[in-house]
Amino acid sequence: MANPPDATVPATMSAMLLTGHGDVDKLVYRDDVPTPQPGPGEVLVRVTATAKNNTDRKAREGLYPVKKGEVTSFAMGGEPTLTFPRIQGADIAGRVVAVGEGVDPARLGDRGLLDFNLYPDARRDINLTPDYYGHGADGGFAEYVAVPSDQFHHVPNPELSDAELAALGMCSYQTAYHMMTSAGVAAGERVLVSGASGGVGTALIQLCRIVGAIPYAVSQPEKAAALKALGAEAVIDRGDLDGFAERVLAATGGAPIDAVMDLVGGEMTDCFIDTMIQDMKARTSYPRLSIAGASGGNISEILWTRIYLYQVQIFGVSHGTREEAEQLIAWIRSGELRPVLHAAFPLSDLHAAERYFVSRGSNFLGKIVIVPDSQWDEHGAPFALASSPSSQSSANQEPRP
Repeated sequence: MANPPDATVPATMSAMLLTGHGDVDKLVYRDDVPTPQPGPGEVLVRVTATAKNNTDRKAREGLYPVKKGEVTSFAMGGEPTLTFPRIQGADIAGRVVAVGEGVDPARLGDRGLLDFNLYPDARRDINLTPDYYGHGADGGFAEYVAVPSDQFHHVPNPELSDAELAALGMCSYQTAYHMMTSAGVAAGERVLVSGASGGVGTALIQLCRIVGAIPYAVSQPEKAAALKALGAEAVIDRGDLDGFAERVLAATGGAPIDAVMDLVGGEMTDCFIDTMIQDMKARTSYPRLSIAGASGGNISEILWTRIYLYQVQIFGVSHGTREEAEQLIAWIRSGELRPVLHAAFPLSDLHAAERYFVSRGSNFLGKIVIVPDSQWDEHGAPFALASSPSSQSSANQEPRP
């Protein structure tokens, strides 16, 4: 280590270890995990908040198969990168407490946000092996993490709490932005956003407005006011699938959707395509569909004649590039991107956070963040759910919108 660690950095730390594929019982809380040391080009970060993502659950449950019937997570270059035990958690906020060889000691004390990718090389415009911290390397469901200095971006903004900064994490926002750049979303285009109340969906709504596109959100009616306040032009209830395309076209005044951002998959994908192809003469560009999720099912039945006759362009999206991450950090620093933070949970209560995330109801919007117990009073308690057993000090607090 090029710079001595902060005197308060202990030899061991608390962390939540994923011990295998399965339910939440595979997550084991330990307080004797060796604290990582920063290698060359790395910084040691004291974690203050890490946002939860759906990918945490899917990786844990083995729901990233590349062949039918598999219960596994994806492999890069033919080799599995999720090995056990693993510390999950990709969207990490915290402060630099030690630096590795070759890193400027001036970084000590920096508050920052991690670009969560495990990049295969130094290219800035492409990322062909979408692995990430919390999957192919240990992540932020711990008190400390060692990460590349050039991917831990300094974000001093005093108006953002650490929990709010984590809620702006790259796993959601970079995925959303890469969906848009892959499909070439441009100013003035009508964009349909599925799964609009989640982390990627709320990111998509904001990013559409930043680039001048017009987002139409697919969500529950009771979330319409919050999503419109975030920037949605209209909110369309999924409802009866037979009438879905008609409801979308009613919201657009009959104009076709230019591009779909699909986070659902399953039987909905065919309905999304309908919103783009019903009147090809009214279009000025090819129909485009970016897909980065399959919460509605991994298998969709689609007539390929619809795809090639209507020239529907389909983009599979996972993560993004260094260039996109740096643009997102610039928008965070400028205040153009706003956090959508639902609630915080202590790290030791991650089982409860996972169950709450899966069973989330009509009031759920945005991100859940996980805060180390040692940081809870300062960085977690102000955002605790009123019903959380760990939130006695903030029992009257409402979730932050």
